[in-house]
Amino acid sequence: METVMLPNPHVVRRGAGTPVLFIHGNGVDHRLLSDLDDVFASDDGDGWERIYVDLPGFGQTPPLIGRGGLPDVTDWLDELTSELIGSSSFAVVANSLGGLLARDLVARRPAQCLGMALLAPVVDPAHERRTVPERCVLVEDHDLLASIAPADAVTYAEMAVLQSRENWLRFQRAALPGITAADDDAMRRIGDLYELPHSNEDRLVLDRPVLVVAGKRDHIVGYEDQDALSRRFPRSTYAALDGAGHNVHLDQPELVRALLREWRSAVTTEAAIA
Repeated sequence: METVMLPNPHVVRRGAGTPVLFIHGNGVDHRLLSDLDDVFASDDGDGWERIYVDLPGFGQTPPLIGRGGLPDVTDWLDELTSELIGSSSFAVVANSLGGLLARDLVARRPAQCLGMALLAPVVDPAHERRTVPERCVLVEDHDLLASIAPADAVTYAEMAVLQSRENWLRFQRAALPGITAADDDAMRRIGDLYELPHSNEDRLVLDRPVLVVAGKRDHIVGYEDQDALSRRFPRSTYAALDGAGHNVHLDQPELVRALLREWRSAVTTEAAIA
């Protein structure tokens, strides 16, 4: 096995209490999920330490030195979790590729995990094996796109299924900075080895609250495979949201927040009895 040097991670920690680890997807950074911080920064007595991580090559975390494929990223994340959380119980929120990484991590640490929330998660790394709908834009706003810098407009239009000023502002705040900061070579190396040939997920068992949210217009990872994934967990909730694509929590922010609050309450109960 190739030796991989681990870069110093960029981590943002907020609040105190039960740790919840946020794992973003490919080509973005922690800001995509820190958009959901209000769900956990509550004043109702629940204490949550929110831990937002930039994966290697994204945001402010340097790329891996060495091969830099997906198996190396999973090893890096497991080692980082040891440094940040140790043997304490924790919950995890992840999106897209982060959903695959989260499942690998939880498979390594099932006794520690209080619950897992997956937003538009990758189920199968192989694109040809995914069940995905055709790309569809439900609402187009040509005036909006014309008012945005051309390169940003192209990036936004690639994902947006409901184009609006409000949706663009959410994308501009949460997604665009990470897209701009992503290291192209790190992404290439992940793409060159975008598989987990000896996946820990094969032995993943989790009898804790699991939330899986998908966008019915998600042409990247789809929503049907996510339904099948949710049925692997005895205490899962699955929701496929119309009017949402791959950035499901930016397209349907209130619905996703409501689902996350319910999941958070269930995890709070788990933390109390852990």
